[in-house]
Amino acid sequence: MKQVQRGFTLIELVMVIVILGVLAAVALPKFVDLKSDAQAAAALGVQGALNSANSINYATCSIKTNAAGNTKCLVVAKCSDVSANLMQPAITALVGTVPSPTVDGTLYLATDTAATATGATCSAVYGNGKAGGIAISYIAFLTT
Repeated sequence: MKQVQRGFTLIELVMVIVILGVLAAVALPKFVDLKSDAQAAAALGVQGALNSANSINYATCSIKTNAAGNTKCLVVAKCSDVSANLMQPAITALVGTVPSPTVDGTLYLATDTAATATGATCSAVYGNGKAGGIAISYIAFLTT
């Protein structure tokens, strides 16, 4: 009597899984671009760090007159002072035209705007290795 095969053998199932794994490993990077998402997140992180550092410094400088011996107030007179004086490690902001392509991880300021007591908006470009970079903005409060 002839036996009828029902289902697949273990070897056939393993081969199908291996083939699907190889296809996924080869095809997935072509459809998913995680680098641009990571660079955008890094730019937003730098923007948040600049805003936070400047706000903390402004608050410290605001209580300087009321607290004897307060020497933690750092001077901010222009946008580049926020990245150079308040960030540890310091972020060098290059002032001038933004090159094409931008250098990955570099902060570019088209204009080094003067900080004001009410806060000046600093427009910058965070370099991502492509033309144009990622536009960010932060606030610079004048402190003395």
